Amino acid sequence: MKIQQFTASQMGTGAFDGGRITEIKPVGFPQEGGAVTRVSTLFYWAWAKAKEEGYIPPHPHQAFEILSYVIQGETHHGDSLGTESVVGAGGAQLIQAGSGVEHSERIVGPDADMLQIWFEPNLLEARKRPPHYAQFEHEAFPIHESGGVTVKTVLGEGSPCRIVADARMWDITVQAGHRYEAVLPPGRTWTALIISGKGSIGSAEAGEEHIQYGGEQFIISTGNEDNKDVLRIEAEDATRLIAIEVPTDVDYPLYRK
Repeated sequence: MKIQQFTASQMGTGAFDGGRITEIKPVGFPQEGGAVTRVSTLFYWAWAKAKEEGYIPPHPHQAFEILSYVIQGETHHGDSLGTESVVGAGGAQLIQAGSGVEHSERIVGPDADMLQIWFEPNLLEARKRPPHYAQFEHEAFPIHESGGVTVKTVLGEGSPCRIVADARMWDITVQAGHRYEAVLPPGRTWTALIISGKGSIGSAEAGEEHIQYGGEQFIISTGNEDNKDVLRIEAEDATRLIAIEVPTDVDYPLYRK
């Protein structure tokens, strides 16, 4: 298992609405200065914050599947399909852009905090599909609690939110003094944005080195091609992270950034 760690200073940055919205980007575009510009079907990942509120005017998308996930506050969405919607903390908005759609966003606080993540299906096929919008409140997602760990499935088994691109996503909280283990199947890559907390992360194999994490960091763990791996998170302080698992390789061409 190969584990890479990136601090906030190694991520790309961005801003909207005169700086009312600021972003750090675990996965960004090359011109944004970040160390990571793609992880397989995980094309783009921005962590946006607004102390009060900020607005992003209408802009177009095509083919990509765009998931907005609210950590705190509200996200308001409007689009060329006629949608006007609001989702609160723990909720998600999904745009499957297909043949093309325009949308606008307003992030409303105080201290609003949300993620926008672009997943890449086969773009040639996706452009042939009509655009689609769906939203899901926090209560719609399956949540499992055990041994000081809470795991909410945002994409994957039991979730009402489904996309075409191959990806799974979880919102995970590990209480101080507890551990969480994630099974990484062969040929898969596991990524995590550490929202808050402090602890260590590494292979569950005896003797394997663990790396220390502390708030606002991005982790990429690439699994074995032939055998499953187990990734262990040990929380010194209560830890919240958003994890996304994708295939290490896909059998269709990916967009060249």
